[in-house]
Amino acid sequence: MTELRRVFNYFTNNLDRISGYMLEHLILIVIAIVLSIGLWVSLGVLVRNNKKAADSVLGLGSLIMAIPSVAIYGILVSIPGLGLSRQSAVIALVLYSMLPILRNVYVSLNEVDKSILEAAKGMGMSDRQILRKVQLPLALPVILAGVRVATVMMVGIATLAVYIGERNLGVLIEQGLKRSRSDMIIVGAIMVTVFVVIIDLFIGWLESAAVSEGIKSDEGSKAGGEN
Repeated sequence: MTELRRVFNYFTNNLDRISGYMLEHLILIVIAIVLSIGLWVSLGVLVRNNKKAADSVLGLGSLIMAIPSVAIYGILVSIPGLGLSRQSAVIALVLYSMLPILRNVYVSLNEVDKSILEAAKGMGMSDRQILRKVQLPLALPVILAGVRVATVMMVGIATLAVYIGERNLGVLIEQGLKRSRSDMIIVGAIMVTVFVVIIDLFIGWLESAAVSEGIKSDEGSKAGGEN
């Protein structure tokens, strides 16, 4: 009970500070995910019909994922013009989001039923129209699933950005470790977990709102048929 009281007291006594850290964490994540969606969805669209190019960029994404985040931050801060800055933190998060978003874009676009594509061509649609009006809407649930995974992953990786100058929720954990303050560490861990849950629920809601009812019904029919 004593430890729980210490955690509760630290949280209530530092609510303004914690709120500020959460806001900074959110800003970093929003900037990174917006850039990631624009970059990796576009790249996925470009390589959708080129397996060799797709394998190359997906391999690069896998390689980046294998590098510890602290090492990525260390590499970026050593680049002239970046250093200990938000730019370094954003670039690191964008790089880590490459694989889940790009892979889902590439796979989902290539899994669209060929008969649907043939029917669209038969109606006189150009390749660009087919992409915009047929492939992307049908691929949207899978693309958003990749964005969801990337965003949740970013929340955790962003905590380590405190070592390159960011002042987010990771500060609570980092300072708690330095001072041997378990109450700070626990509050930081809890707030990061709460942040992850909120972000995950929000993207889940966004996914439900963005996907058309026709696609949802089609997915439900397929699931019923498989059962």
